Amino acid sequence: MNKNKIIELKNITMEYEGEKVLREINLDIHDKEFVTLLGPSGCGKTTTLRIVGGFLTPDSGDVFFEGKRINDVPPHKRPVNTVFQKYALFPHLNVYENIAFGLRLKKLPEEEIHEKVEGMLTMVNMKGFETRNVNLLSGGQQQRVAIARALVNSPKVLLLDEPLGALDLKLRKDMQNELKNIQKKTGITFIYVTHDQEEALSMSDTVVVMADGEIQQIGTPTDIYNEPVNAFVADFIGESNILDGVMLDDYRVKFSRAEFKCLDSGFDKGEQVDVVVRPEDVDVVKPDEGMLTGVVSSVTFKGDYYEIIVDVQGFKWMIETSDYVAVEATIGLHIEPEAIHVMKKSEYSGIYGDYSSFSDELDNLGNPEEDEK
Repeated sequence: MNKNKIIELKNITMEYEGEKVLREINLDIHDKEFVTLLGPSGCGKTTTLRIVGGFLTPDSGDVFFEGKRINDVPPHKRPVNTVFQKYALFPHLNVYENIAFGLRLKKLPEEEIHEKVEGMLTMVNMKGFETRNVNLLSGGQQQRVAIARALVNSPKVLLLDEPLGALDLKLRKDMQNELKNIQKKTGITFIYVTHDQEEALSMSDTVVVMADGEIQQIGTPTDIYNEPVNAFVADFIGESNILDGVMLDDYRVKFSRAEFKCLDSGFDKGEQVDVVVRPEDVDVVKPDEGMLTGVVSSVTFKGDYYEIIVDVQGFKWMIETSDYVAVEATIGLHIEPEAIHVMKKSEYSGIYGDYSSFSDELDNLGNPEEDEK
């Protein structure tokens, strides 16, 4: 990947009605990179995107584009374009004219406009829809037109604010692949905002995890999943069992009243730590073969695996296994050293990782996405 810095955010702070929405944000974004800002509603990801786009001005800190400070440059003079969740297409213009709109403003020759629009229609799989009324398009088709319109001006950076939020699940998956392919083909830097972890992990070169107006971790999808820095990241990126532990020595940790080999070092002896074990990394064995034993409190069939909740000394673990086990069965848990990830204690310690109140229903109840600050 080309590692030229294209955008730098330095010490960005933003308040909204007396509440700090961003706290000292520092972020480098590189040329041709697909970067995702990921976090729950209200974490500051949309605010960060709007600051890059020039729609908001930070209270303090600086925005640099290719080394030049652009805090005071208005949105239409920045080499960025934005695709919003609501698409914002022109209802009185057909598909072709929606895409051509920005080129006509630049007064380009008709032949050049035609060539560019047709090229974009091909890229977003909308050939043959040129004269279609945009109001008669499906959500996915409107989305493609919005992307083509944003890309036809060849911006250096494309900002995408929850652009797939209004689409159904299957269409979302299709569009995730489309967007990734478009980004690779065009080489344009994409900055993408979502609260959907799977979307972030499957599409991005770099994921920026945010919470409470701060960046918690920046890394590749693999790093973020396998090496979360704290309990918030571990919980937000996929399911995690997060336990209180004590580091006994380099490569030895104690949790659930048992000692385990691990691959972590550099902690103080006796240091209190958080221990993460992913549900798919626990092997179910006979009770007398287990490093830990517990009683199964619920079993949910998920298609290609069973999701089971197991009570181990009052702490409810989630385990994913291909073997069926019965509710109230006593089972053993076997955990390999590489399945154990040790983290420093943080302000998020003790909040996540016990599945005592877990159920699919509870998971799906969550608040409807609020409008983000």
